[in-house]
Amino acid sequence: MPSEREALFLQMTSEFPDSPMGFFSLGRLYLDEQRWAESVKALSDAVRLDPSYAAAWVALGDAHLGAGAGDEAKRAWQQALETPLGKRDLSLQADLEQRLRDLDDF
Repeated sequence: MPSEREALFLQMTSEFPDSPMGFFSLGRLYLDEQRWAESVKALSDAVRLDPSYAAAWVALGDAHLGAGAGDEAKRAWQQALETPLGKRDLSLQADLEQRLRDLDDF
C-alpha cells in the first residue's frame, strides 16, 4: 500500500498526465527511498514531458547512479547542463561538473 505522499503524487500523475511536476515529485520520493528503478521511470517521464526541466535531469542522473548505471547518470547530468537553467546557473554548472568529475574518477 502506497504511503500518503506516494498516493498523492500518483494521483497528481493520473489527474495531470501532461504535467512533469507530479512525475518529478514521485521520482524524488522514490529517489529518497532508494527505489531506483521506479525513480528512473518517473523522472524519465518528467523530462520527456519537459526536456528543459534541469532539476528533473539532475535527479534522473542521481537515480541512474543509485541503480549502478554510471553512463546513464553522466548522460542525464550532461542534459541538465544543456537546459536553459544549466546554461546560465553557475552554481548548478559547478555542481554538475563536480559530479561528472567524481564519476570519471570512480
